[in-house]
Amino acid sequence: MNYVFFDIECACVFKSVAKICAFGYVVTDERFEVLKREDILMDPKGKFHLTDRKGGEGLVLPYSYEDFKKYPAFPAAYRKIKSLLEDKNAIVLGHATMNDVNYLNLETKRYKLPSFRFEFHDTQFFYMNTERDYTRQYGLGAMAEALGVEFTPHRAVDDAYATMRVCEALCKREGVTVQELVARYNIRGGRIAAYEMKPPVSAGYKSYIAERDEQREARAKAHDEFYRYVNKYMHRRARGGSLEGKVFCFAKDVETDVPLSVRLVAAIFKSGGKYTSHPAECNVYIARGQGGTRFQSAIQSGAAFIPLENIESVLREV
Repeated sequence: MNYVFFDIECACVFKSVAKICAFGYVVTDERFEVLKREDILMDPKGKFHLTDRKGGEGLVLPYSYEDFKKYPAFPAAYRKIKSLLEDKNAIVLGHATMNDVNYLNLETKRYKLPSFRFEFHDTQFFYMNTERDYTRQYGLGAMAEALGVEFTPHRAVDDAYATMRVCEALCKREGVTVQELVARYNIRGGRIAAYEMKPPVSAGYKSYIAERDEQREARAKAHDEFYRYVNKYMHRRARGGSLEGKVFCFAKDVETDVPLSVRLVAAIFKSGGKYTSHPAECNVYIARGQGGTRFQSAIQSGAAFIPLENIESVLREV
């Protein structure tokens, strides 16, 4: 069984367009010995509109843009790429592989070519599982640094090679082969067929999603409970109290701590204050700490910030 690591560069990427200009790949055996590596360049048949991974300007390809015009377009490389990725004796891997598979999918649609059909794995997803952290997407550079792999972004084939070395280092750290790593974390590879794509999944990721959804549901219920209280009692608040003219807003995590938030807003209403769900409309913002979009919105609108711990000491006296 061989491993095929690949990476793609595009002249431009939009929602339904990805004009590929480079397909880099590295083929190894199961000991990660390189059997072949190559950069397949192609004419993207379009202008270059390059951005970095976050959408900002500044991504630079290690070729003159005119160089790509010397090569044929994607259809000329299609069969070779298809044979590489659909090889029954190979495991296909990449970094953030769903992105590159989507680029291939868009190009096959663009040129009205038959869909790719293969299973693939993602070293980024491997790493998330080994770290048991599904809350962030690790960049190739960050993973390489953490695993002691030298990495200098350059050509697509160099990125594919770095992905291979990261995978090798990860397997070495875990003391397993790629197949054993997949089995250990109960990972099912992503798939593409008939122009439809499915991302990789794992037992750990499913548990994370279930727990996250449960927490979201609990927060939604707490949010509704808090606002039922606010809507019911704000119009009954005292008039002329010490907080008359003050409009309060809480951070989200304070709102959803219902026993605390209800006690707090009850004390505010008792003293004539009001409550708003919009931080830009308040003149007093209460949170456990500074930071976040709600905090920034309140402060930029001129609201005073009061740390929650300062309020809690007052509540104990109410």
